[in-house]
Amino acid sequence: MHKKNVLVTGSSRGIGRACALAFAGAGYHVFINCRSSIEKLESLEQEILDAGGSCTKLPGDVGDPDAVRSLFRKITAACGGLDVLVNNAGIAHFGLLSDMTDEEWRTVMDTNLSAAFYCCREAIPYMVSKKRGKIINISSMWGTSGASCEAAYSASKAGLDGLTRALAKELAPSNIQVNAVAPGVIDTEMNGRLDPDERAALEEEIPAGRFGTAEETARLVLMLSEAPSYLTGQVIGMDGGFL
Repeated sequence: MHKKNVLVTGSSRGIGRACALAFAGAGYHVFINCRSSIEKLESLEQEILDAGGSCTKLPGDVGDPDAVRSLFRKITAACGGLDVLVNNAGIAHFGLLSDMTDEEWRTVMDTNLSAAFYCCREAIPYMVSKKRGKIINISSMWGTSGASCEAAYSASKAGLDGLTRALAKELAPSNIQVNAVAPGVIDTEMNGRLDPDERAALEEEIPAGRFGTAEETARLVLMLSEAPSYLTGQVIGMDGGFL
């Protein structure tokens, strides 16, 4: 039986880590990736292997097209190509747009949007040749509604939503499905900057009354990887009723 292969970018922590564990638990060979948190990536690798799973660690900056080409050469050598691509790598930036530097803007866009383009570009030829594949982008509810003091982040995620919908149409004739998950407030390090009072105030705004978990998000991503082929071009909100 063919063992399916998945790449989860930005998988050393948070939603990416939870996705890697979920796919490994479902029998996938998981290519795990991060830019700089190598010790955390090695810890994830060991956890997957200890649980009887299968994985390969591929450190590298997916916001760099040359690094992505190198990463995919290793994937091609190992298994030919991917069955599933999860574009999860992302960073936040908090502050006024007028205070943002050129470099900060480029870094957010490279990590949150360009990285998905680079990875899709490398993954698609193999998927087209096999007439199957799933691409799942991790977006955000702020890509839909926008967030004050997170203009660059919101813009990058709105761009990712547009990429998802357009690429789904482009690849549907090749039986490749492209969808996105748009989480709300998830209990990860990205939201660790909140103090207890800020967290409590934000929880009051969420109809579900709590932050979501990375594991809940990962379960939805795994479901999308096995969803019917007629489901494509969707940005699926998972925000506890926030929007």
